[in-house]
Amino acid sequence: MKRNIVQIDPSKCNGCGLCIDACDEGALKLVNGKAQLVSDTYCDGLGACLPQCPVDAIRIVEREAAVFDEEAVKRHAAPPKQEKPACNCPGAQAVDFRAAAPAKDEAMSSVPSQLRQWPIQLHLINPTAPYYQGADVLLTADCVAYALGGYHSDYLKGKSLAIACPKLDEGQDEYIEKIKAWIDEAKINTLTVMIMHVPCCRGLLALAQQAAAQSQRKVPVKYVIVSLQGEILEESWL
Repeated sequence: MKRNIVQIDPSKCNGCGLCIDACDEGALKLVNGKAQLVSDTYCDGLGACLPQCPVDAIRIVEREAAVFDEEAVKRHAAPPKQEKPACNCPGAQAVDFRAAAPAKDEAMSSVPSQLRQWPIQLHLINPTAPYYQGADVLLTADCVAYALGGYHSDYLKGKSLAIACPKLDEGQDEYIEKIKAWIDEAKINTLTVMIMHVPCCRGLLALAQQAAAQSQRKVPVKYVIVSLQGEILEESWL
């Protein structure tokens, strides 16, 4: 039968995983870093996942598809909910690092902070504040500074800062406007986006890319991906 069902454009999908969290039926999953429909029978075609996608990679189409099967959804969704965290997000899976060899004691209490402004949460900052004018700006996912031991000295030093969580923060349209204001009004010099190596964190990079594309000025944008154990996995200019 023909009915409405979701369709995902893999060329646009950035693997953030936000659509997966939004789908109560468990109809979507990440495969090789891209969201995919698990089965037509699990998708009700209502599109709860659409507004969660930061890169407009999902749409509703009408095509030949198996009938939505609510009983099949219950059978499909029940076992994972007993084993996974409530949000089913890969970034929320428990990982224990205590067995790893402890890092060498570097007398961290004597290392000075490189923070030179307040506030730092992206909802709270004024994007045209004096410390952003012509600055090198660091936009960091909340968890990065906890995972990366050299965060202050290696990345924050000499930069103006804002932090955000692409998974938990609400009102992210405002984030795009603030990043655009950095570029067009504060005339920042560079923008560095630091994220964790979990799917939902990709959403912050996607917001920055969207804002940069919409801005009148063009600035160099770098991204840095940090592993859960504080290793730099990737660092590159866009």
